[in-house]
Amino acid sequence: MRTFVRLCWLLLGVLFIFSGLIKLNDPIGTAYKLEEYFEVFAADFGSFFLAFKNIARTLSITLSSLEVVLGVALLLRWNLRFTLWSLFGLLVFFTFLTFYSAFFNKVTDCGCFGDFIKLTPWQSFSKDVFLLVLWAIVFFNQRYLRRVFAKGTLGTMYITFAGAVAVGIGVYALGHLPYFDFLPYKVGNNIGKLMQPSAPLRYKYIMAKGSETQEFTEYPTDTTWKFKQMVALNPEDGPKIIDFRVWGADQADVTQEVLKGNKLLLIVQGLEKADRDRFEQINATLTGADSSKKRIETMIITSNSPNEFDVFRHEVNLSGKYYFADATVLKSMIRSNPGFMLLQNGVVKGKFHYHDIPDREKLEELL
Repeated sequence: MRTFVRLCWLLLGVLFIFSGLIKLNDPIGTAYKLEEYFEVFAADFGSFFLAFKNIARTLSITLSSLEVVLGVALLLRWNLRFTLWSLFGLLVFFTFLTFYSAFFNKVTDCGCFGDFIKLTPWQSFSKDVFLLVLWAIVFFNQRYLRRVFAKGTLGTMYITFAGAVAVGIGVYALGHLPYFDFLPYKVGNNIGKLMQPSAPLRYKYIMAKGSETQEFTEYPTDTTWKFKQMVALNPEDGPKIIDFRVWGADQADVTQEVLKGNKLLLIVQGLEKADRDRFEQINATLTGADSSKKRIETMIITSNSPNEFDVFRHEVNLSGKYYFADATVLKSMIRSNPGFMLLQNGVVKGKFHYHDIPDREKLEELL
């Protein structure tokens, strides 16, 4: 029993640290997910929850750092009873969120492990129930964990250091880009290829005849069977990018044009939260790219309306052709507003936060 409890203790601590670090790797992505929860709660329980959207990024770093700190505290067995009750509170909070998402089908991806591990709502809820079971085993068997690895001032120093490191990791990722990019638009990916299935999709057909239901791998020629549903047998081979589309002010589709040649995309996700202090340097980069011997064509892409963006670009003296895309797509492309993406025939060669704006030499070096 002693060994089993210690294994549960170790697993619980490691999973909390892992979960927190994955979220801190992409705090903006975690904030997007929190905003989605707040919008759902506002619709179901009242507009009060919309106030939390303004602090979603702060909550993202705070909650993620808390997971790391509590995981470290558990492994050190620092103030074990207090640490376990704190873990319990966090677990109850996350379990409620995932159950609510799963039962009411509100938020289809909990974001528990960012985009590193995609979990369905019920998988997320099951994961939290599993963690609660681990917690219960550890909590009711604390007698097997009497040895403390860091006491008094030393323990406080370790916990403080863990908290400072966790917050530092999140703040740096917030002001730059994720350390590890798990999104389909990461550097090295070919957007055009990811828009196509990696293998021919195969389907099964669910048909009904009276009260009888049967599955067919080929569509039946017997017309007495009535079609109910078509299900992919190999969904993992489907397109990884299904919503990438860019269009002009006249609604003309320019998606394929974006994926040809050398393109420097300036992505302005939304004007309300776009950082306006960097556009002098952004304009210099756009001008430098236009004069490059590598024939880099610049394109500005936004999710705002033409009238709104026209006013904005005059305010920041932004010149160049601008196009439009879905806001969610732009958020997936880069965790920066504004931000740069460099493409070569649809292959992502570089991504740049507005704190790390490249010059022409850097762009040419990547092509």
